[in-house]
Amino acid sequence: MEKYEITKYMNTFNEKIESFKVILNLDDLHIKIKNLESDMSSPNFWDDNTKAKRVVSELNKLKQKVSKVEEVIKLFEELNEFIGMDDDSLSADIENQIGVLEDMIDKFEIDILLAGKYDSQNAILDIHPGAGGTESQDWAEMLYSMYLRFCERKSYKVEVLDYQNGEEAGIKSVSIMISGEDVYGNLKSEVGVHRLVRISPFDSNSRRHTSFASVDLTPDLDEAEDVEINEDDLRIDTFRASGAGGQHVNTTDSAVRIKHIPSGIVVSCQSQRSQLANRKKAIDLLRVKLMKEKQLEFEATLKDIGGDKLEIGWGSQIRSYVLHPYSLVKDHRTNYEHTNPQKVLQGELEGFINEYLRYKAKK
Repeated sequence: MEKYEITKYMNTFNEKIESFKVILNLDDLHIKIKNLESDMSSPNFWDDNTKAKRVVSELNKLKQKVSKVEEVIKLFEELNEFIGMDDDSLSADIENQIGVLEDMIDKFEIDILLAGKYDSQNAILDIHPGAGGTESQDWAEMLYSMYLRFCERKSYKVEVLDYQNGEEAGIKSVSIMISGEDVYGNLKSEVGVHRLVRISPFDSNSRRHTSFASVDLTPDLDEAEDVEINEDDLRIDTFRASGAGGQHVNTTDSAVRIKHIPSGIVVSCQSQRSQLANRKKAIDLLRVKLMKEKQLEFEATLKDIGGDKLEIGWGSQIRSYVLHPYSLVKDHRTNYEHTNPQKVLQGELEGFINEYLRYKAKK
């Protein structure tokens, strides 16, 4: 690597590190950590278990941020010292360390971008097929499989809350709770309409078809516990659970569907073993959905929670997956592309997610 290239890399690294310091405000973070540690030393700290857990979680996250940025700074300074020695025998080591530092800075940049109000929260992901019957229902199931594989890659825990089989193939709808680190922040890029172009496996004439399905994401908000629900505003139906997540209760009407009449919000749950447990879980889900609707009333929060409600069809797609006549997945917001749709459908979404985070940070 030529000296001018090394200088170019180091200047870029320095600019990014300085921006990290400004964004994070390290002095402010150290003060916050000290204050939280002081709160934890209080003898009454664990009297409110829920609040205490939130404080511990916040403290751990702040410490991780400080540790990561300090690790980046330390490596940058060590690399600067090596370069300052002007020793040709160190060239291979310097080039290797530049690669290590570049990768570390790129990953840390994404960590910083995951600093939205709800980014650290668990989330409920819903998938609904558009018009088109079997074609779109099959596409919805393909998306469901894609997100399950992505969750495996991220070591996220998935609980199937509701799963409705399609008439011939695919799914009518699915709702899953996803738990893990920065779930909402990593998956908010997926909210919207997804378009598939392929040779239909359901068409005897092997014609090309276009299908649509929508994805919605709701952060699992702690504040939702305070949302009051009037029982008179609810229409509660029971039905027989079926499909993924419901096999163990197929013989009884244990699944529960609740419609909140004033808002029109509908939630379903069939993941629990009894109707009573499913009802409680569905009520909890309804609280979360109502909390999101309440937040969406405020314009500033609308951009943060995201997801314009668009028709599931032409002109409203956020991403296109083309399997024929060529192979390409393209995000229409960031223009990020992947030429191997099969890898994307197997859960390789990191490129789309990272570009979306950068795109949102510039807006």
